[in-house]
Amino acid sequence: MSDKPTIVFAHGLWADGSCYSKVIPLLLADGFQVISTQNHLNTVADDAAAVRTSFARASGPVVLVGHSYGGTVITAAGTDNRVAALVYICAFAPEDGDTTLVDQNKYPATPIFQHIEVTDGRIWLRPSGVPEFAGDLPETEQQLVWATQMAPLADLFGQPVPGAAWKLKPTSYIVGSEDRTIQPELERFLAKRMNAKITELASSHVPMLSQPRRVYEVIRDAAVNIQQRAAE
Repeated sequence: MSDKPTIVFAHGLWADGSCYSKVIPLLLADGFQVISTQNHLNTVADDAAAVRTSFARASGPVVLVGHSYGGTVITAAGTDNRVAALVYICAFAPEDGDTTLVDQNKYPATPIFQHIEVTDGRIWLRPSGVPEFAGDLPETEQQLVWATQMAPLADLFGQPVPGAAWKLKPTSYIVGSEDRTIQPELERFLAKRMNAKITELASSHVPMLSQPRRVYEVIRDAAVNIQQRAAE
């Protein structure tokens, strides 16, 4: 096994694995192996299992990165001993046994909730909601975000999350100060609770698309720190 970390991504709602398409080339150029998993957004347990399955393809210790609901996923999947560090991007990070809603309900609803609809038991983002979700992207990229969205089952946020990897692993957190999907104050609360290394960006909910180099730098630093610890 290589001592160079593998970067594994987990996406959130109204997205798929391609939401990291601007960050991945930067990491590949540094020689990191990268895996961007696909979540079905049916159950937390299934999505965490899908992420863990990807670890078998990792050539080194894993830096596990989650955006939005992907933070819930890595909170569960990151307890695996192959995971050496966690990076949260505008993400949820529940306590062991809590649901994602427990922390979300501590803060006022964000504007995004005025722009969703439930069809066939799944929660979809209407076109009118994309500017709230990704308002710092050009219109053509916003259209791509809407076109590639994957929608969750309506009860996904009400499912208990087993484990709290952020209590066990070195953690970094990117706060989006202009986020209109998750309250920035909730993000700051979660980052402080997990004693994370915090980077705050003036971004929407999708800094990996609007400020990919800054997101890359946070992930790269987490990976370099793993290598440095291994060399000590």
